[in-house]
This record gives sequence, structure tokens and C-alpha cells, in this order.
Amino acid sequence: MRHQVLIITRGLGPILTVVAVMVLALAIILFPQPVFQAALRGLKAWWEIVVPALLPFFIISQLFMGLGIVHFLGVLLEPVMRPLFNVPGSGAFVMAMGYTSGSPISAMLTAQLRQQGLVTRVEGERLICFTNNASPLFMLGAVAVGMLHNPALGPVLAGAHYGANFCLGILFRFYGRRQPVSPPVSYTLLALPRRAWQAMLQAQQRDGRPLGQLLGDAVNRSFLTLITIGGFIILFSVIIQVATILGLLEPLARILLYAGSPFGLSRDTSLPLAAGLFEMTMGTKFASEAAVPITERLVAISLIMGWAGLSILGQVAAMVSHTDLRLGPFIVARLLHGFLAAALVRLCQGPARPVLLLLAPEITLVPRAPWFTLWLYYTGFALTLVTVLFLLAGLGLGARYFLYRRS
Repeated sequence: MRHQVLIITRGLGPILTVVAVMVLALAIILFPQPVFQAALRGLKAWWEIVVPALLPFFIISQLFMGLGIVHFLGVLLEPVMRPLFNVPGSGAFVMAMGYTSGSPISAMLTAQLRQQGLVTRVEGERLICFTNNASPLFMLGAVAVGMLHNPALGPVLAGAHYGANFCLGILFRFYGRRQPVSPPVSYTLLALPRRAWQAMLQAQQRDGRPLGQLLGDAVNRSFLTLITIGGFIILFSVIIQVATILGLLEPLARILLYAGSPFGLSRDTSLPLAAGLFEMTMGTKFASEAAVPITERLVAISLIMGWAGLSILGQVAAMVSHTDLRLGPFIVARLLHGFLAAALVRLCQGPARPVLLLLAPEITLVPRAPWFTLWLYYTGFALTLVTVLFLLAGLGLGARYFLYRRS
């Protein structure tokens, strides 16, 4: 009996997929004008937000991979990444790029590390669970300035978003801890920088491409990846429009209202949550326009950005399709990310607000943050993160040196 139920369940998935695609195709034929407008909105969001935000980081990441800088950081930052997140030091590069440029670049880089054998399957799954973020440009620019019209709200959203994902990294270090791990780096303090330099030179020799070819391949591969991302954004923009026309978002919004009730979300934010279930950009736009208090809008936006949408899930699935990385842990991490980020926003706007006002009055009180704050969150974010990583690496090396001298 159980075997028959399993067969029926497995056969039901492809049937539902075919039915959904047929309904979507029929809706495109019956409602060409609104579908065209939805596709145009998706194309505009891709061209004006995604391409400028991600293309430079994509090209730089490809150059870093080809020049062996990832291998250099992998050896140098092993004392930081292994104890904190239970991943090799090369995960620091994925973390830095994921936190500064946004998804799905972390999935793309993790897939490349897996193909090169720098991480195991479990380590790769851990890595994509806590390095998938909304980009700083999206949170601080598109959401805070463009949608909410208040730059001072950007640090609140970014702090909750990144803080929740950092906590996920600590939590998921225990995922699959009984599984085999990549060989840890075990060099002495004085030998570690030299070994890191040698690892970079060896990686360059294995790659063997001249700089001109490396640059051309980086641009070509990056733009092809962005075209794939743009296709997902346009597709899910159309899906949201079709679901709205067919009246499917309302029942879904009523279901999601129960998920948001612990955070004090009302019926007015349930429809943006339903849209954000499919696509993050459209969901955050609808949430920013909801006629509710600002705290409720921030909580809804944090939920949506933490989940990231089925569009991001499809993009990540496409990035890791040529590897053995599984999406189950990633989906669980996205759900946890949304709830943790929403809880942190509620905490920052509630019990912790007096402390934040005391520590950073220029961010939380002034309607427009001063130039130094904007520089710190826009321009200096990547530099700050990399500096923190190297400071942590220095602390780890100091601890190792102390233990080495004691032994």
C-alpha cells in the first residue's frame, strides 16, 4: 500500500507541472496586454537594478577564481572559517562576495568550488545556506531610498538581514557534521602566508589562461549568467501577474497571514507576502506601498528578502544543477532566514530601539543619514567586511601561534 502511494505521489508532480505550464500558456494568450506589462516590469527591474548591481561583482569573482586569489584566501582564512562555520577557508571569498553583491552569486561560486574539489558536498550545502543575501545596493538603494523614501531605514534592514544570515552560518555548522570534510590546512604561523602565496601561484599555473583570455571569459560567462537571472525575473513577474488575474493570490495571502501573525502582520501585508513568495523585488515593492505602520512594512520586507522568492530558488537550482549539491538545506535556510530577519527587525524597532538610539542616533533619528553613514553602507561595506575577516584571521593565527609555542 505504501509503495502504491509513493508511486502515485511521484507521478503527481509531473502532472501538476504540466497543468501549471498549460494554464500559464493559456493565460498569456488570453491576457496579452497585462502579461506584456508584467514582462516589461521584470525586464526593467533586471536591467536597471540587477545588471548594474551584479555584473561588476560577477566579472571580479571570475577573475579572482582564475587568478588564484580564492586559493590564497582559502589557506589564509582557514583559522576563521573552519571554527566558525565548519567550511574551508575558501568559503570566506564566497561569503564576502555573497554579502557584498547578493544572490545568486554565492551559489555560482560554491558550485565552482565544488567542481574544483575545494569543498565537499556537505560543506557546499552549508556555504550556500548562509551566503545567500539580498545585495546592499538593493536594500540600501532600491528599498530604503527608492521604495520607502528614507535612507535611514536601510541600515535597519541590512543589519537584520545580515545578522540573521550570520546566525544561520553558526547554526548550520552542525549540519552534516558526521560527514567527511575537506582536509584542513595545518601550517605553522610563519609558514601560512608563504603557503597561501604558493597556493595562488599553483592555481594560476593550473589555469594557464593569459590575462586577455581570462578577462574575456569572465565577461562572457558573467553576462550569460545574468541573462539566465533576467529570464527568471521576467518569468516570475509574469507568473505573479497571471496569479493576480486568476485570483490565486488572495487565497495564498490568507494562508500566509497565519505565518506572519506572530510578527504582528495584518491583512494589508498578506498580499505582498504572497507576491514575495514568487519574486522578491515585486514583493518588497508591494510591501513598501502597504497602508500599514512603518514597522510592519519593515517586518514584511525582511520576511520577503529572507525567503528571497521562488525566482531566486530557481536561479540557485540552475547554478548548482551541474553539481551534487542538494537544495533541501537551502530551502530550510531561506525559511529560517526570513523569520530570523523579521524577528530582528521587530526587536530593533521595539525593545532594542532605546539602545540603538543611544549608540547610533544619526542612523535611527535623522530622516536622512549623514554622508559618512551612507558611505559606510554603500561604498565601504565590502572593504569593512574584508577587513573584519582579516582581523579575525589575525586573531586565529595569534591563537595558533600561542598554542604552537606552548606545545
